[in-house]
Amino acid sequence: MTSTLQRGETATRAERSPSRWLALSVLVLAVLLVAVDATVLGLATPYISEDLQPSGTQLLWIGDVYSFVIAGLLVTMGSLGDRIGRKRILLGGATAFGLISVLNAYASSPGSLILARALLGVAGATLMPATLALIRNLFHDPRERSLAVGIWGATASAGTAVGPIVGGFLLEHFWWGSVFLINLPVMAVLVLVGVRTLPESRNPDPGPWDLPGLVLSLVGMVGIVYAVKEAAAHGVSPAATAAGVLGAAALYGFVRRQLTLPVPLLDMRLFRRRGFTGAVLADLLTVLGLSGLVFFLSQYLQLVQERSPFEAGLAELPAAVGAVAAGMAAGPAARRFSVRAVVSGGLAAVGLALAALTLLDRSTGYPLIGAALLVVGIGAGLSFTVTADVILSSVPREQAGAASAVSETAYELGAALGIALLGSIVTGVYRGFTGPPGTPAAAHESLGGAAEAAAGMPADTARALLESARAAFVHGLTLAAAVGAAVLLATAAAAWFLLRGQRLEDGTRAPRREQGATTGHRTGPADRG
Repeated sequence: MTSTLQRGETATRAERSPSRWLALSVLVLAVLLVAVDATVLGLATPYISEDLQPSGTQLLWIGDVYSFVIAGLLVTMGSLGDRIGRKRILLGGATAFGLISVLNAYASSPGSLILARALLGVAGATLMPATLALIRNLFHDPRERSLAVGIWGATASAGTAVGPIVGGFLLEHFWWGSVFLINLPVMAVLVLVGVRTLPESRNPDPGPWDLPGLVLSLVGMVGIVYAVKEAAAHGVSPAATAAGVLGAAALYGFVRRQLTLPVPLLDMRLFRRRGFTGAVLADLLTVLGLSGLVFFLSQYLQLVQERSPFEAGLAELPAAVGAVAAGMAAGPAARRFSVRAVVSGGLAAVGLALAALTLLDRSTGYPLIGAALLVVGIGAGLSFTVTADVILSSVPREQAGAASAVSETAYELGAALGIALLGSIVTGVYRGFTGPPGTPAAAHESLGGAAEAAAGMPADTARALLESARAAFVHGLTLAAAVGAAVLLATAAAAWFLLRGQRLEDGTRAPRREQGATTGHRTGPADRG
């Protein structure tokens, strides 16, 4: 009892300390680090294609191996942070993230870049769960926590704007590897300031480390995602089937094991709460519907509309602006209206914006593209901010790392599946284009490969090749947009039912009720419905 009261008093002092906002600024730097890295890759893809000459499959691996690895390790890293300390794992992961970025920058072959991206995923898996878990432990007042989560989400969105613009500038003046080196100064500031400002927090009674559970979760996630990717790209094969069966069996074993452990890596009973499950499912399907399209949109702007990398980065700015504004307003809007209205409305807006992008052709004017991206940003900002708040408020503070890892796993798994499924639609349609006589096989692997092949052809032949290749690419992109729109609209309808009765905590209850979270008791309206 005494230790519980002491933890409650410590939490109250931390809550009242103005340094928590300085600590938040360090956490959002980590978010910025990850967001910038994710967005600059799309802009750099044409240059990577030209320099390293990857096949179409290798190009997809470069795009999504990071998500494969991070999805498989997030639960493990979230639980590890709960045990050894979230500050410790955040600062260690940030240091590794910066150093491994150098390996990405100087990769000399498709294989070495894929390996470097995989290692970056290992480091990245430590960052996002730790940032959300520390927010859960820094901000105990529900309204302050909603604001902090909004700032966290807005920074991630700002990173999607900063990444393409800074990346575009670097690509116009330096080689493609420079887009990874921008991680280094951010990492340095994060570590130097974080050492002094971040408080340490961990689960005071974490239980034993579950190594078999770690292996099962990693094998299960990677096996399932690999199977989907291979089946989407090359059809059902014995290898894809074996990977899928192995992954499904490992995940089944993981779930069964977690339900029997007194202190599991991931408390599967969380999914019995309809609001928690609805928020996680909304995140996964939203990112799935968006990520494949976003991955190829930068190539459309550069290789089809022939914009410079910097211009392409500026063209994508409305999505980030919309997400920043919506993220800051999401918490108050969810309290004034309802969680399900804000989440479902945001997802429906994204779905309609993706439907508008099915009208794209090679000469589409920017007003349609910019307006669609703005609506995508607003809708995603509303949805992601509110679902993150729902997930965080559904668990006691000592389980914040594991719950945050579930949220981020849904995000990364959705990204990997989105690039695999929607990206395979684009790639499959593109490969079927009919080029002029003498078109090399490399031109059918990627649009970047076609542009490189055309550079060595006579003018008339090159023009015919590029026109045919661009038309096929745009056709594949619009099909992917249609599939993404259908996924988002279906997710909006599902969220309307799954989030029925869900509310955000309003902070009007007695402060001592919140202290119950340190002993595993849930409080507040978010725990009902």
